[in-house]
Amino acid sequence: MGFFDFIDTIDAYKDHRGPVARMNHRHAHIVLPFLDDIRGARVLDLAAHDGRWSYALAGAGAAHVVGVEARPELIARFPEFPDPALRARVELRCNDIYAEMEADIARGVSYDVVAVYGILYHVMDHFRLFQLVRRLRPKLVIVDSEFNTRPNPMIQLIRERTDNVLNAVPQFDGQEVALKGVPSFLAMEAIAEALLYDITWIDWTDLPEGQRGAVGDYFRTTNMRRGTCALRPVQP
Repeated sequence: MGFFDFIDTIDAYKDHRGPVARMNHRHAHIVLPFLDDIRGARVLDLAAHDGRWSYALAGAGAAHVVGVEARPELIARFPEFPDPALRARVELRCNDIYAEMEADIARGVSYDVVAVYGILYHVMDHFRLFQLVRRLRPKLVIVDSEFNTRPNPMIQLIRERTDNVLNAVPQFDGQEVALKGVPSFLAMEAIAEALLYDITWIDWTDLPEGQRGAVGDYFRTTNMRRGTCALRPVQP
C-alpha cells in the first residue's frame, strides 16, 4: 500500500502513464525520509500545483501546510483529494511564489519546513528564491528538481510554452513562451554553500531497477536528470 494509491481515481490523473507508481515512488523519496521533521511542523509548499504534495505533507503529520500556486484552475482540483481531515490542514493560496514569500517575510511569518518540489527548473531567479526561503527561517528545505549533469556550477537557459500547466507560468500578460533556467547539480551545491546550508542528496539507487520505469527521469544518463536534496542551516 502506498500513500498515492488513490491518485488514478482523480480525473486529472486518469490519462497519466503509471501515476500511482510514480507518485508512490516519489513520496517514498521526497516525503518519507523527512517524517521526523514534518511531523507537527508548519510547512510551506512552493508551486503547489493541485495541492497533491501539500496533501501528502499533511498526511505525513504536518500541523499546517501552506501551498502557493499561481494557476487558480489547478487549485480548483484540490477538493477531489479524498481525506477531508488532511485537506483541512492545507491552505492553498493563489499567488506568485516570490510575492507570497515576500508578503510572509513582511508579516514576520516563519516555517519549519519548505518544500521546493518540481519548480526549480521552471524559474530564472534561483538564488533569489533561496534567499527568500532562508528569510523564512526553515530548519529544513527539501528540493526535488531536474538538474543539469554537466560538471560545473551552471544554469542552462531553456524556452518553454506557458500554455502547459506543467511548465512555467507567464511572466507577463500574453507571454506564450517563457525563459527558464535548469541548474546543474553543482549549481545547487554552490547556492547551498553561499547561503550557509548543508546539503545532502537523497539516494534514488535504492529503488530496484525493475521498479524504475515510472520514475525514469531520476535515472537518466543524458545531460538532464531529476534529483532530490535536503538543505539544513549550517550550525555555528
